Amino acid sequence: MRSRTAARWFSLFAGVIVVASATMAGPATAQVPPVAPAPTIPLPPQLDAGFYLPPAHVVAATAPGAIIAVRQVNVADFGLLPLDVDAWQVSYRSNNSRDEAIPAVATLIKPRGQAVQPRKLLSVQLAEDSTAGYCAPSYALQHLSVAPLAGQIVVPAEFLFAQAALAQGWAVVVPDHQGPNSAYAAGPLAGRITLDGIRAATSFAPLEAGPTAPVGLYGYSGGSIATGHAAELHALYAPELNIVGAAEGGVGADLGAALRMSDNQATSGLVFAAIIGLTREYPDFAAYLDQRLHPLGKTLTALKSPLCVQYQSMLLPFLDLTGMIAADGDPPLEAPVAAMLDDTRMGKTVPDMPMFVWHSAWDEILPLHATDTLVDTYCRDPATSLTYTRDHASEHIVAEVVGGPAALLWLRDRLDGIPATPGCTINDAGTMAATPGALDFLGDTLAAKFATLFGMPYGSR
Repeated sequence: MRSRTAARWFSLFAGVIVVASATMAGPATAQVPPVAPAPTIPLPPQLDAGFYLPPAHVVAATAPGAIIAVRQVNVADFGLLPLDVDAWQVSYRSNNSRDEAIPAVATLIKPRGQAVQPRKLLSVQLAEDSTAGYCAPSYALQHLSVAPLAGQIVVPAEFLFAQAALAQGWAVVVPDHQGPNSAYAAGPLAGRITLDGIRAATSFAPLEAGPTAPVGLYGYSGGSIATGHAAELHALYAPELNIVGAAEGGVGADLGAALRMSDNQATSGLVFAAIIGLTREYPDFAAYLDQRLHPLGKTLTALKSPLCVQYQSMLLPFLDLTGMIAADGDPPLEAPVAAMLDDTRMGKTVPDMPMFVWHSAWDEILPLHATDTLVDTYCRDPATSLTYTRDHASEHIVAEVVGGPAALLWLRDRLDGIPATPGCTINDAGTMAATPGALDFLGDTLAAKFATLFGMPYGSR
């Protein structure tokens, strides 16, 4: 009897150890499904539910960041000019801001030049800034995608910064950080999807960026929302990831400040799209607007919901955003609105990796004072390592063009293992294009891209 009892206890103990070991191992040791071939003609998410929306029970039974399905894809500039790279899409499990299981998709790209193994990895959060699935990066970056013709011009344009990383020999992961419902501006959701996308990327052996690979984060404008929240969530949500630095510009630090700044301005069309996106992640906020939004606002919601960023921004600017809400007082102070704005505001925790932050002093979309406040919040922590530059010769769009190369140079040092400057360094620059080495870096990137037209693969330095 004693021997049988002991045997049962031993079996139970061994089972617990096996389950615990599997749980601790996480997605890095998970079995990756077979790689499907690239589709001849890419389909937008709305017509490709088998890949983008796996069964809910499958998603729920999968660990965050573990891959559910994978296929090869062909990526291209503006849907027309194919790139000579290896690329895949992965469908994986992530969590929404209420920690409920959701499906997510990311694009993994590897240059064909030689690299030290494991490859360094850059997670590039492109500014989708749209409320329709066909505007997502995973579709917009594919060869023969119609998204650039249908108004998604930001993702293909920003893709040049991802190609600059490929020219360095780094691997790249581009998450669809707005999630399956195109929840534009929902930062905590985007942060989780970004971190789980890195988990998926580092578990996918063909990418050659293993679980210990150094990882950088890059994002501007709408991409800064995902990047900033991922940086803040890293220590608690995905501490096993070796994230060595995060660069974010044109920072969406406080959506309430952006709302007030855009009221009755040319940028109100874009901010109204963010309002639509946020209703898809915050049910109480959605119910509030459903009850309080004037008929004009509801009509605009129906008209704008199927649009990508170019047409979202152009359709009926100069909107009185708060005036379309029948509130008892100031709409941003109403409880459902205030709760959403508080949840999406950056600065609740201090990122545990070095940060590079930049912002135009004359930004017309995302207010400078909100980024100043965020930096002040971070810099109260003596352990913070942060470089912040305010660019005085740009507006929102130009600031990425002149600041992006400086940010990538800074990330290159972090990925190469060069320690960041401790403490906070705050600069006011005439133009970040004058950052030492920035123009050379931009020139090298454009030269590498030009060389690919003649058969030189990215990463052959």
